[in-house]
Amino acid sequence: MAKILDLKLDRAAGTSLAEQIRIGITEAINSGVLAPGAKLPSWLDLAAQLGVARGTVQAAYERLADKQLVVASRSGGTRVTDLPTRIAVPEPSPVEGSLPSLYQDFSTGTSIFQNGVPALDSFPVTLFARLRAHAARAEVAAPCIYPDPRGELGLRREIAAHLALSRGIKCSASQIFITGGFSGALGVALWVLRAEGRSAWVENPGFPPSRRALELARLAPVPIPVDENGIDVAFGIRHAADAAVALVTPGQQAPTGVPLSLARRVQLIEWATHSDAWIIEDDYLGELQLMRRAAPALASLGPERVVHIGSFSKTISPALRLGFVIAPTPLVSRFAEAVMCLAPAPGPAVQSATAEFMRDGHYIRHLRRMKRVYSSRSNALHAMLESRGMTARPAGLAALLWLPEGANDGAIVRGAHEFGLAPSPLSAWFSPGGVQHPGLLLGVSNATEDRLPAACEHLHRLILRFS
Repeated sequence: MAKILDLKLDRAAGTSLAEQIRIGITEAINSGVLAPGAKLPSWLDLAAQLGVARGTVQAAYERLADKQLVVASRSGGTRVTDLPTRIAVPEPSPVEGSLPSLYQDFSTGTSIFQNGVPALDSFPVTLFARLRAHAARAEVAAPCIYPDPRGELGLRREIAAHLALSRGIKCSASQIFITGGFSGALGVALWVLRAEGRSAWVENPGFPPSRRALELARLAPVPIPVDENGIDVAFGIRHAADAAVALVTPGQQAPTGVPLSLARRVQLIEWATHSDAWIIEDDYLGELQLMRRAAPALASLGPERVVHIGSFSKTISPALRLGFVIAPTPLVSRFAEAVMCLAPAPGPAVQSATAEFMRDGHYIRHLRRMKRVYSSRSNALHAMLESRGMTARPAGLAALLWLPEGANDGAIVRGAHEFGLAPSPLSAWFSPGGVQHPGLLLGVSNATEDRLPAACEHLHRLILRFS
């Protein structure tokens, strides 16, 4: 409690120790550190922690009681009164950089047009909650041993079987490592590849947190343009042939939604093989391809040069913080060492519940249902935009709405937030220092048809205002 209250006694000060304790506890109450009803430590416990006599603490408590800040009883001990006199303390301003703005866009709640979240109104909540409750009870009753840092074998087997059917990837459970979402998988992969000081290809436009992750790993991102066939591999070879890593979203490029063409897939793998480089495949949507049958994963063509990353954030929930990485055979031992020492898998309960969800066929049925839901909502959104003279292109689980040159997509997004809408500005997805085309990414997962007319009307007015 002394550490929580941050009580610091100065024995050389002119103020008595009892008075210093009283002042410290009073400040904790007034600032809200000690809430109404909070229990204070006993005289004996606090005296032992602070290294003072018990009578010193007793005197401080009696002075607090005289001020009606605490109340003492035999059964309840000493507690903060329910309605203490408080000093108005302004909320401290957030520390700059405490939560980067590029992440805040993904943690603002499930608003209409928000990107990166699934449609939870169509998720079998009761079923999954029952599976998680059962898994949590089993975890508590299990022997107290450290779980496998690679992840639960049952889940790794289910993922291997699922990927073989849905993504064309042939791998064993020993190649799969369960991680704390996509970011956890990317962090482990970058540590294993150990390419500090070298360059890395990144798609332009591309996912801002991924670009920043490369910088934090001390790689130099090289923006590679994206066109209708995906990342321009020839451009990358001309400008950074010696890159150590290429971080790509070949299934559905983020944010444009275009799949990487077969010719460029082959070209990319050939470059990596000849250059002794590695490809990190961000398979962020997996098989959730709405416009066509999902293309096989890049790892199915070049398993020896591709580090494949997937997660359950878009298919189940980002709250699970559950992802996975498939290590090429030559890197398996290094991945095992990395997860054991730096980033072990999340708790067994959430893994076991997810494994059972997959094993009993619920997961594949859920994916089929969600594809129908998302397709319906995407069609309704595009029709509503077109009825107001706005044309957007499908982009994965979003609609990409290009804006006229000079439009301020950031201002439009800020204005949209005031109406409870959460589109993303396209300009933020472009690498800094280059051309940044204005546009909006409108997530379709929570774009229910009953909310679309009002949402699109507000959006249209904002676009006219800031274009």
